[in-house]
Amino acid sequence: MESKHGIFFRRFIKALLVLLLLAVLAVAWGLLGSPILKTRIFGATYSAPFAEKFGMDSKEVYLTILDDLKVKNIRLPVYWDLIEKKEGEFDFSEIDWQLEEAEKRGAKIILTIGRKLPRWPECHQPDWVLEKGDQDFEKEKLLKFLGVAVERYKNNPVLYAWQVENEPFLPFGDQCPLFGKEFLDKEIASVKKIDSAHPVIVTDSGELSTWVRAAKRADIFGSTMYRQIWNENLGFFTYPIPPQFFRIKLTLAKLIAGEKPVIISELQAEPWGPHQLYEENLFPLDSQLDKLDLEKFKEYISYAKKSGFDEFYLWGVEWWYWLKTEKNHPEIWDEAKKLF
Repeated sequence: MESKHGIFFRRFIKALLVLLLLAVLAVAWGLLGSPILKTRIFGATYSAPFAEKFGMDSKEVYLTILDDLKVKNIRLPVYWDLIEKKEGEFDFSEIDWQLEEAEKRGAKIILTIGRKLPRWPECHQPDWVLEKGDQDFEKEKLLKFLGVAVERYKNNPVLYAWQVENEPFLPFGDQCPLFGKEFLDKEIASVKKIDSAHPVIVTDSGELSTWVRAAKRADIFGSTMYRQIWNENLGFFTYPIPPQFFRIKLTLAKLIAGEKPVIISELQAEPWGPHQLYEENLFPLDSQLDKLDLEKFKEYISYAKKSGFDEFYLWGVEWWYWLKTEKNHPEIWDEAKKLF
């Protein structure tokens, strides 16, 4: 059986060929001019457990994001493994607190629900689910969890949208086999049955997919936007595509999936390397900053603005805070303040 790394690499190479073709088409169709200037919304994804991996107080980090950066649009993962540690026992206190603090400051929240959510290991099943080792059991319990979460927060005034799963068509992560489009449809239907008032976001890889499968299921479609990645076969790799390529890709997707709002749900603003950023002994700070420093941060923001989209959720706010408070590198944090 082909390994998940082999599948990912094969898909990466195919996608790269498509990307190059689309980039050529963008030039041929004369779409490489600057997009029409418009007001842009910048938000951020925040993961409390990821902040804690750096040894930081996750509540302090969150409040500083709200009060110092003044972020008004936040994507929050609702981690199943942290909320339902024992079957049938739910502890939503962390999410409750995050939403209460957001409401005090007039922020809007995207709640991301499912098993495949932002941050490694991608899939976040409780141990009691993993120990069972039964996909039918896991699907049944996941749908129940979604129902409990949606019922709890459907009337919350700060809720902007539900994101169901994170890049559900991308085979990436640890202990994270894809459940397929039929089950994703069940998840979306279960959310809409309980809460028809809020839109459902479905996301996909900006560089490794066509967007069509995700976009046609979404009320709002979300794409990632990465400039430099790390792959075990290629090492560090920068995508050789112009920002306007995303516009031509969006045009093609809309022809099939129809008109709907589109956001960049994950805009790279931290380095992607062979190890986690908090594993400084394996991925030293100098190497991290070599891959993404202040100038690269500015470059990535400029790239995003030229893509033609108008709503972006930055990926890396926990890392910026760590750089600022623990490593005496406040420059990215200070630059990010200008966006919010």
